[in-house]
Amino acid sequence: MKLVVGLGNPGARYKNTRHNAGFMALDSFLRQRGLAISGGKFQSPFLSTHLLGQGVAFIKPALYMNLSGGPVKQAVNSMGIGIEDLLVMHDDIDIALGEARYKTGGGHGGHNGLKSIIAELGDAGFNRIRIGVSRPPEGVQASDYVLDEVSRDEMDALAGAFEKAFDFLEKRFLAEPNLGNAASI
Repeated sequence: MKLVVGLGNPGARYKNTRHNAGFMALDSFLRQRGLAISGGKFQSPFLSTHLLGQGVAFIKPALYMNLSGGPVKQAVNSMGIGIEDLLVMHDDIDIALGEARYKTGGGHGGHNGLKSIIAELGDAGFNRIRIGVSRPPEGVQASDYVLDEVSRDEMDALAGAFEKAFDFLEKRFLAEPNLGNAASI
C-alpha cells in the first residue's frame, strides 16, 4: 500500500492559492482518472483505491498547513505505511513555475507543511513531488506570495507541472519500489 498526500490549506479562501498546489495536483490527478475523494478519514478527505495493480490511498490533510503532520502521521500509523511508500506533493518557491521535481528525503526548506510532517513522523526520508510556483517578486514576502491566488496564466503553467508530476507518480512511484534520491520530472 502506498500513500499520496496533497498539501494545502482548507477552505474557500485558500482554494486557488500557490500554497494549495498540492491539493490542486491531487484533485486533478484523481479527476483525470474518474476518481474523487468522497469520504473522510484521519480528520481529512481520504480515498483508498487500486491503480496499476497497486493499493494506494490519497489524503488531503484538512488542517492548516502547519498542522498537516497530524493527519499524515495518523494515516501512516493506522495503515502501516513505510516511509518509502509515502509521497507528499507540495508547492515550492525555489522551483520555476510550471516545473516539478522529485526528491527523497531532505529538510523542510521553510515549508511549514513539510516541517509539520517531519516533526510528527520523526523522519524526513519520505518521497516528495515539489511543484514549482517560483519566487515572489522583489519586496513581496514569501508568506504573502504563496497565499495569493494564482492567475489564469499561472494556473495553465501549474497544469503543466501537474502533468509531469502525474507521469512520475504513475510510472515511477506506483510502479517501482526504489526511486533513488532526486530528479527533474
